[in-house]
Amino acid sequence: MLSITFVGRAAMSELNRHYLGHHGPTDVISFGLGRSGQRGPVVGDIYICPEIARSNAKREGASSGEELLRLVVHGTLHVLGYDHPAGPARISSKMWRKQERILARVL
Repeated sequence: MLSITFVGRAAMSELNRHYLGHHGPTDVISFGLGRSGQRGPVVGDIYICPEIARSNAKREGASSGEELLRLVVHGTLHVLGYDHPAGPARISSKMWRKQERILARVL
């Protein structure tokens, strides 16, 4: 069970500062809240900033829709417990490769 919320730059900046201790907005933040019971579904919240997503899409030569979908998949993988290193190494991580495989199947 996931909630996906689209927020503006100011709200994303506040979430980023409050929960992660980072300055400024980011594209996606996710919170895995565990499972609903021992065998229940995974529960989590995903926050996406469409304005940052549009900037990322333009920089990477992708459509805004593709980038928003990428962020939904990315946030979902984090909720499921996947992680990646910070910086440039993230795009060669196991999580990133899985994200791109999933994205290729749905585009």
